[in-house]
Amino acid sequence: MISPLLANLYMNRFLKFWPMQGKGDQFRAEIVAYADDFVILSRGYAAQARAWTQTVMDRIELTLNEQKTSIRDGRTEQFDFLGYTFGPLYSWRTGRRYIAASPSKKSLKRFRTSVHLLLRPQETGPWEQVRTRLNAMLRGWQNYFSYGSVARTYSSLNRYVYDRVRHFLRRRHTTTHSRGTRQFSLESVFGRLGVHPLRPVR
Repeated sequence: MISPLLANLYMNRFLKFWPMQGKGDQFRAEIVAYADDFVILSRGYAAQARAWTQTVMDRIELTLNEQKTSIRDGRTEQFDFLGYTFGPLYSWRTGRRYIAASPSKKSLKRFRTSVHLLLRPQETGPWEQVRTRLNAMLRGWQNYFSYGSVARTYSSLNRYVYDRVRHFLRRRHTTTHSRGTRQFSLESVFGRLGVHPLRPVR
């Protein structure tokens, strides 16, 4: 097993070897890479590009992750890369299919888990401090997931954040006998209480 540093070195060599061998033109393809993750976008030569990549990887003593390595038709099938899901989506208004990117299911699950852990009952710090940490998380997530089809996702996550904040603050106000929807309304949570709402960047 080679070290991560050596693996990155070999990966860089692979990325340089690709254009040197003219594989972009041969396979009508491009490579998009980040660290040791990469995807090959090919028009009609995916199987050949996959086989060539496997041969080169064997030669430089790198191993493709078989669970993450597959061939997908981007027009009809989805694939995940760097937290996004790419491929066909369906309009909730018209039902028509279109090709786009959106945050993956794993990314959404991690987001909800992070918010849930931050607003857990054991958190006893001042609301101002909790809010600062929550807003930093929300802004960071929004900055990364600002590409593609995100409006509907943002709306769903805003609702989740609102519910968690409302429950969190309601526990701190023992005199609140209702579900807290009046005292901690949607407008007050994202207004007076200062929680950052997720919004698409135009």
